[in-house]
Amino acid sequence: MLSDFADEQLRLLAFSAESADFRDGQLLFDEGDRADGALLVADGEVALQKKRAKKTFEDLDVAGPGTLLGESALLVDAIRPCRAVAIGDVRVIRIRRALFKRMIMEFPELARRLFEVQAARFQTTANALAPIGERMADLEQISRSRGLRGSSDS
Repeated sequence: MLSDFADEQLRLLAFSAESADFRDGQLLFDEGDRADGALLVADGEVALQKKRAKKTFEDLDVAGPGTLLGESALLVDAIRPCRAVAIGDVRVIRIRRALFKRMIMEFPELARRLFEVQAARFQTTANALAPIGERMADLEQISRSRGLRGSSDS
């Protein structure tokens, strides 16, 4: 999401954002937490984990430097879908939604590019889901035809 920012805009964002340091095993955020912005991993690695049965966690991915965690929370209220745990020493830059919104209001061309990127992502997702929707419609049609045949036999 930040790839469309010019160097000047990135410097302004970094200057206005907060940095935070975490030690090995420390929780950056938990699954289900309200997200008021995103975290950019500046140094170190972060394990992304999903809660499973009996208080166990499954590793989903490892985020390294340059990874933006929770980018959708820069635009809308969001809930963290997983938890993030520091692997070794980690430094993040916390970008709050209010700061991000102020940035895109000051740079309307940036807002337009972000809108285009998000629209393209949604279109890609919709295209990927289309075959599933078609298959679900086929299954519904089969279910209805079996239901109609079954009711006429009684």
